[in-house]
Amino acid sequence: MRRTYSLFVIALFICSNAMSQLNVMKLISPDKRTSLQLERNKDGKLCFSIAKNGEVLINPSVLGICINGHDYGLNTVIGKMSKQTVNEIFPVLGDKKSANYTAIRYKILFEEHENNQPWVLECDVSNEGVAFRYIIGENRMNHVNIENTTFTICDHTKVWFFERNNDWKLKSYAGEWKSCNIRELNGISALSPVQGCPLILEFKNNSFGLITEAALYNYSGVRWETIGTNTIKANFPEGEKGFDVQGTITTPWRVCLLADNLNDLVNNNLIYGLNPAPDKTLFADTDWIKPGRSVWRWWSRGTGNPTEEKEIIESGSLLGFEYSLIDEGWEKWDNKWSDLKDLCNYGKSKNIGIWVWKHSDELNSPENGYKKMRLFLDSLKNAGVCGVKVDFMNGESKTIIDFDIALLRLAAERKLMVNLHGCQKPSGEARTYPNELTREGIRGLELNLMNEGPIPPDHNAALPFTRMVVGNGDYTPLGFTSPGKTTWAHQIATLVCFRSPLQCIAEDPLFLLNNAMIHPALEMIKAIPAVWDQTIVLSGSKIGDVAIIARRNGMDWFVGVLNGPGAKEIRIPFSFLPKGAHQIKIIQDDTDAKLVDLRGLSPKAKLKESPFAVPFKVSQKNVLSTDTMTMNLINGGGLLIYFSNK
Repeated sequence: MRRTYSLFVIALFICSNAMSQLNVMKLISPDKRTSLQLERNKDGKLCFSIAKNGEVLINPSVLGICINGHDYGLNTVIGKMSKQTVNEIFPVLGDKKSANYTAIRYKILFEEHENNQPWVLECDVSNEGVAFRYIIGENRMNHVNIENTTFTICDHTKVWFFERNNDWKLKSYAGEWKSCNIRELNGISALSPVQGCPLILEFKNNSFGLITEAALYNYSGVRWETIGTNTIKANFPEGEKGFDVQGTITTPWRVCLLADNLNDLVNNNLIYGLNPAPDKTLFADTDWIKPGRSVWRWWSRGTGNPTEEKEIIESGSLLGFEYSLIDEGWEKWDNKWSDLKDLCNYGKSKNIGIWVWKHSDELNSPENGYKKMRLFLDSLKNAGVCGVKVDFMNGESKTIIDFDIALLRLAAERKLMVNLHGCQKPSGEARTYPNELTREGIRGLELNLMNEGPIPPDHNAALPFTRMVVGNGDYTPLGFTSPGKTTWAHQIATLVCFRSPLQCIAEDPLFLLNNAMIHPALEMIKAIPAVWDQTIVLSGSKIGDVAIIARRNGMDWFVGVLNGPGAKEIRIPFSFLPKGAHQIKIIQDDTDAKLVDLRGLSPKAKLKESPFAVPFKVSQKNVLSTDTMTMNLINGGGLLIYFSNK
């Protein structure tokens, strides 16, 4: 990791009439293209606006927060400002090998005219967007009453949000991605005007934006309540009650990411870059943090008994996977701890690590430093487990966020990896706690087994450009026996298009190994890794319509294509390949073949949409790096292209 800081004071002055003597303060990005402008509105409230290339994308929006009953951001007197250049290169796990974050970090000291209480607005203005946070409060128990932060989005903007018309929407964040004009957002949801993070913006100039938060620690998770036309306001699960924070408050960053195109949106470094580096003592050794693919019995047949789970471990070894996840139900075994230790030992003999599931309610007791959690994690470590999947946090109140961070820290102390389920969106915590390999907070393939499923193909075609822009997502891809309205080639392509360093494969591994229809693609499925060195979003991609994504691991390249609604023609350039001639392998929809009858293939499958699926075919082709290949896609179809330099 490389880190460079240069710190100097560029202005130091005391004013008596606050921002009235400082009409406008403009903060500029390193490339001079992005700016954050601070000013006071006619009501005396501190406001900001954001522009790129001289075009305002976020109109004047209110800044402010209410702590201990005092409003900050109203009648504000400016004290001093400093800035520093931040330049960091650090490793990440997911869609790239490392991230390079560069920004100018401004710290502006304010004083409230009413109570003479100083506070700081910290702003990062980078080439990738703008972020700001409040540093405020005395070194005691402080109460956050409300946060007044708003974003007023420019007109004629399309906004992408996730929808689920029940109270699970903002518990599990497992909504279906949809879009509307920003003017319609206030009344688009039958549930409430509150939307979860992130919100994705398609501006009228064909560029993109994203509004979310980063570095969520010791605070409550923010959602966005639509108020009036084009404006969203910070909203918290605690509502009017607010929440307590011990010591000086450093809020999470409020983030507005800006990207010229979908490739820049997907490859952003902003969210991770706003998070602290890992603790050097806690993560002095990170060799135990290992990404990989996992077999999983729960999706297809439910958690088995110890003998059945041993069979799953054996299948994982035959597939060349790294892990096996034992889900809900293992704690009902008569001799659960001895059986679990036996399975861990068996897995070790097969080079398979074991993950286990746990309900958060049985761990979320902060008394005595989360003693229940510590004892459980100790038992996992003694049994030989390498990772834990903790489920059903069901929200993002401060107490739940505190639980999440305690889990990551205590697990790291025991060199255990973590998969968070039934949880809110990521905010870059995986940089600070790299033992978080993945988290849910996504509408994944398990919905195909539920009454409100199955997942439509346009949702899948949106995910790489919406939820997965802010972090890894445990979608649990690849479901041949319950694919919903998608084809088998579409299902295979999700392995490339969806990022998760713990890639938990939904389909029954015995079905993968033993079904003759799968065999032509099996070697390519086995070759798809869980992490990538490089990602390129190819031209023709469009949110919710089609995702065309090239990813590299070592010298191997994969292209995954997820088609949404309607048939279409796409063109794939091979300019990302090394110069010269290459042989590629292709998995595509076989529209000439007989449909696959899915009935009876899985005891848990719900086939209410259709009991049939379009199969795939495999072919090879010689191409030049200067070539462009034209392919036709069917509704809900997919495509996978594989180039190996081995």
